Amino acid sequence: MDRELWNRIRIAIQRAANSIGWHGGRRKPVYPNWLIVAMYVWSVAHDRPLCWACQRSNYGALFRPRQLPSVSQFTRRIKSEDCQRILQAVHDQFAQRGVMTEMLYIDGKALAVSPVSKDRDAKRGKISGAFARGYKLYAAVNANRRIVVWSVMGLNEDEKTVTRQALLPNLPPLTRDGLVLADSHYDSAPLHEEVCEPLGVWLVHPLRGQDRAGGKNRWWKLLQMPVSRRALIHLWEQQPELMRFVYKSRQEIERVFGVLVCTAGGLASLPAWVRHLDRVRRWVGVKIILYNARLQQRTTPQSLAVA
Repeated sequence: MDRELWNRIRIAIQRAANSIGWHGGRRKPVYPNWLIVAMYVWSVAHDRPLCWACQRSNYGALFRPRQLPSVSQFTRRIKSEDCQRILQAVHDQFAQRGVMTEMLYIDGKALAVSPVSKDRDAKRGKISGAFARGYKLYAAVNANRRIVVWSVMGLNEDEKTVTRQALLPNLPPLTRDGLVLADSHYDSAPLHEEVCEPLGVWLVHPLRGQDRAGGKNRWWKLLQMPVSRRALIHLWEQQPELMRFVYKSRQEIERVFGVLVCTAGGLASLPAWVRHLDRVRRWVGVKIILYNARLQQRTTPQSLAVA
């Protein structure tokens, strides 16, 4: 990790910790919340377990705490509500959740574990061309390639259900008649009703099973659909070239997942010490913070980021 990137993250952690404060009791802690969160981010950035972060030999001139907590105290503190709120605040800052966008891309990425793993939270589900056990990252990416909203669930969870329950209530502000692009797995009438009508945006995806919706009762089936899906069917039938041109931009989320996985210190796979849903969520959340911070580093000067 280079110095500029770490300075951005450290400053964001300290600001978030100062705004959130301390709610763990009346006594001031020996190890402040910002130090606990910074140690955890440092260990995740180097793909190391929590015990590694409590060893002084693993720090250098870039980050060298004066005092380090014990392993048991560190693992207990990082689970606290204050530290979780700090991580969420840092994510919101680097993801630019308050910035209005005209386009969002939603998709899921499987995070498989060993088939003989004893992790009870790792569920069996379908991946590309096979079945596996593990978790799945569900993400919404804006037009600036920021991962603004995400959720990690078991691999058996349906993408449409997670989108409706976890992603939609936390989406960033969208411009009127904005676009939400997804693949054919998101072709769902309830999803159209919860995306298009309340938010005033359009859900765009390839049609699924539309070849079986013909016949003499086709008009009746169309009347039972939401207005947005009827309009989407009309556009795919009347202007297929235009729809393919618009839908081509959905590949942006595939590029985002590619950068998230291939970057050094990125989310390549879940290591053996990251098991159970709460640990997986914290690990993935920090990887997303690092991705968004690197993206901000390439697009924003250091002086503007610190100001």
